[in-house]
Amino acid sequence: MTIRNILTLTLNDVAIAFKNKTIYLILFIPFFVFFSLKLVDQTGSDVKKINIGLIQNEMYAPHILQAMKTADQIFTVFRVPSEEEGKRLLAEKKLDGLFLRDEKKQHTVILVVVKKESTLTLSIVESFAALQKATEGKSISWIADIQSLRKGGMQRQTLPTWILMLVLLVSFIILPAQVAEEKEKKLLLALLQTPMREMEWLIAKVLLGMILILVAVLFLHLLGQFDLGNILSYIAFIGVGSFCFSSYGILLGFLCRNQASARTLGVIFYLPHLLPSALSDFSKKLTVVAPLLPSYQFFEPVKTILLEGNSISNLVPEWIYLLLVGLSAFFLTHLLMKKRWLM
Repeated sequence: MTIRNILTLTLNDVAIAFKNKTIYLILFIPFFVFFSLKLVDQTGSDVKKINIGLIQNEMYAPHILQAMKTADQIFTVFRVPSEEEGKRLLAEKKLDGLFLRDEKKQHTVILVVVKKESTLTLSIVESFAALQKATEGKSISWIADIQSLRKGGMQRQTLPTWILMLVLLVSFIILPAQVAEEKEKKLLLALLQTPMREMEWLIAKVLLGMILILVAVLFLHLLGQFDLGNILSYIAFIGVGSFCFSSYGILLGFLCRNQASARTLGVIFYLPHLLPSALSDFSKKLTVVAPLLPSYQFFEPVKTILLEGNSISNLVPEWIYLLLVGLSAFFLTHLLMKKRWLM
């Protein structure tokens, strides 16, 4: 064993890493994580105003209204026509909080937020407490109770993120590598010399991806004993989501010549679909960027179905969007198969 041999083998391995594009991941992953963190809202020198909704016809305590009016550098007040409309704007992140009049105590309000366990909720409570102290000094808190749009503990709150992760792992990591392996070993080309047609192979691969995703999601629910929420709406979105991302993953695999390239390309697509959607609750900037991704159009409906009891009747545009993306990827892959792309 000599240093020369070790150095030669090391340089050979580095060259292989460049050849099979593994080195791209070393550069891409830190860059993408850095870019994503830059999009997450950060506290700067300027104080971010808090958007608070008040119901149009509700009679709130005058001292609370007057205090919020004088603190216009901290709070921006919006009047909403009803409690339902206020909660809708809250869910869409157009409001940071919604104040309801407390029926039991006339001089207090009930704060409604998306999640109790969030830095935004803490910021609202602290800002309101500071405003109350500056106005009245020590007295009974103006906020009598805090209610959340999303029910359940931390395990249930994080469930949609884990489901998205499972769907993307199957679609962007497992399926592309398997498709590329069949191309690399000429198995697909051999199959197409038999009476089997391109469409049959493609449908079988999509069904495989859908089955793997459904089994993974079902197993997660069985292990955690999680409620399915609105079960028909949930199944509809898991079904169309598994079709969309299975077709997407097969297309990525078909664009590659070998397994190493497919794994690299899969990870490059995996992170941009996972992080912006999963972190969208923590940033208004990401809320603008994330809806451009099919993963967000899957993640948000699943989250509202599981945590807020939403139904597919309110989520038809997202369902159609996923279906169209899946069909586009499906037929583009079929076109590449007809042309024997990289085969």
